[in-house]
Amino acid sequence: MMQEQTTTGLIADIGGTNARFSLVSPGVAEAQSPLVLACGDYPGLAEAAEAYLEAVAPPVRPRHGAFAIASPVLGDQIAFTNSNWSFSISALRDRLELERLEVVNDFTAVALSVPLLADEDKVAVGGGVPTFGAPIAILGPGTGLGVATLMAAKTGWRPIPTEGGHATMAAVDEKEASVLAWLRGRFGHVSAERVLSGPGLTNLHQAISDLAGRPTSGLAPHEVSKLALEGDALAIETQDMFFSMLGTFTGNLALLSGARGGVVIAGGIVPHLLDAFLASAFRRRFEDKGRFRSYLEAIPVHVITHRYPAFIGLRGLIG
Repeated sequence: MMQEQTTTGLIADIGGTNARFSLVSPGVAEAQSPLVLACGDYPGLAEAAEAYLEAVAPPVRPRHGAFAIASPVLGDQIAFTNSNWSFSISALRDRLELERLEVVNDFTAVALSVPLLADEDKVAVGGGVPTFGAPIAILGPGTGLGVATLMAAKTGWRPIPTEGGHATMAAVDEKEASVLAWLRGRFGHVSAERVLSGPGLTNLHQAISDLAGRPTSGLAPHEVSKLALEGDALAIETQDMFFSMLGTFTGNLALLSGARGGVVIAGGIVPHLLDAFLASAFRRRFEDKGRFRSYLEAIPVHVITHRYPAFIGLRGLIG
């Protein structure tokens, strides 16, 4: 029992909307007792974690923890980018009675999962064969836009978290330029995350609708996608622009990171809209870089379809 007590762990993937928890135990590959809680139902991460432990009632209290959070991890004090949660790592560790708590950026955890994913956990979106040992770029639209890079190291792979989602979004044509100009009037700086995220889908729909003379108060992302599925012209245009801009941004990321090892797309949006994504202009936009088209044509892109990729990466941090 003592050995089990020192090795059973608590892992969590905390975004701006959902808090995903699971237990891990030695010799068990799959996440145990996974549960998704709505962040809005709890005042903070500690309360959500305690609610999870109370709900699953593990026979042995976890002693080690590894949490992935949608925020930069620059010290003991953490403030989420897309929610009002904040916490101290040391105080959270003590409150949950953990001997050790590792806290990393959420896309560090996703990046760590990439070399461990099975073929059935991802879908190919064109390209050739990855170059062995070359960097791999990871991004994912969700409540925000996460970005990370995997670099080859002597001991395996080294994840490099970034805040690339907050880089300025560029327009490719006049229509995109007019939409971004509309958004600049509202936000000032228009980052990639302002358009390539759940809230970004809402932002794009508002801009496109207003420019078409049909202003809207702002639909939720799932409402925009539902309208697109039903054939609404403005919603279809919104979704098409979302995927096209994602292709532009992803191609930029591949060039900036030298990601000849491939590009991997995670997050909650693309897997949920996979059929529309595969039929979109994403890949054409990804490769549309003038003289470097052939460079990008060779780079494979995959979409992660595994439900909890961050859990795979976090498991290795438990020890």
